[in-house]
Amino acid sequence: MSNFVINEEFLQQVELLQMLIKNNVAGLFGGNHQSKSYGSSCEFSDYRDYMAGDDITKIDWNAYARFEKLYLKLYADERQMHTRIYIDASRSMAYGRGKKHEQALRIAAALAYLSINEMDKVSIYAVRDNNIEEVITGLLGKDEYTTQISKLNDVVFDGDSRLSDAILPSTVGYGDGMSVIISDFLTDNNFEDAIDYLTSKKRDILCVQILSKEELNPQVRGKMHFYDSESNSKFYRRNINKDIIKAYKMALEYVTGRIRDFCAARGADYMLVPSEESVYKVFFDKLVSMGVLK
Repeated sequence: MSNFVINEEFLQQVELLQMLIKNNVAGLFGGNHQSKSYGSSCEFSDYRDYMAGDDITKIDWNAYARFEKLYLKLYADERQMHTRIYIDASRSMAYGRGKKHEQALRIAAALAYLSINEMDKVSIYAVRDNNIEEVITGLLGKDEYTTQISKLNDVVFDGDSRLSDAILPSTVGYGDGMSVIISDFLTDNNFEDAIDYLTSKKRDILCVQILSKEELNPQVRGKMHFYDSESNSKFYRRNINKDIIKAYKMALEYVTGRIRDFCAARGADYMLVPSEESVYKVFFDKLVSMGVLK
């Protein structure tokens, strides 16, 4: 497992990240999580099974005496959130020396860990072509996280990316937490409808755009032959000079601005992440400053 992206060393880093966040910020996600005030309501709502790390003061000891099993009392303002994470598993995500797909897996794993520490459920999906593959569903608690999160290592990055075609027919939940889309968004296919659909379902939305160093600041010069990462039938052959690089950077600014502005217009959060950037910097420098982590 040491050669995998999600290995024991990374899990230790994520646990440290959670401790640092807990000590430095007041809560987890914004939006629906702002209304979640554990133990402040007197209106009993339901029970759920006790999990390691839960607040023991909420255990119903009368229920334990009857059933010899630990249950937690839930109150009206303690509705459990469900974080759903969609990873673009197209071939273009494997482009670049910085390995965008590895960064995608790391961010997904870290967000999942922060969510389960808020006693939320987590589901992670791989989106390839127009299909959604359930990688992990209904994850609850640290024990389940430890045993299941390594499934991310089995995600295969291949094919095209049709985020809207895949997400629209799927079950996304209504108003019960955050939906995260992790992608390079370098596609001619429609992704806007997926964001609109999640918005209509009252989800909190975070779009994470991951780009490699080569994509953000290309250093190539001279006669080059480029192929589309997701379609070898599409290629580009040109003498790369400073004018071409300038035009490319303008096009890149348009692409990143397009997804950023689209998200802003829908009340969704957007984050551009270089594939080489550390998870610590992603969460502290970006998510905290954005207000996604508070």
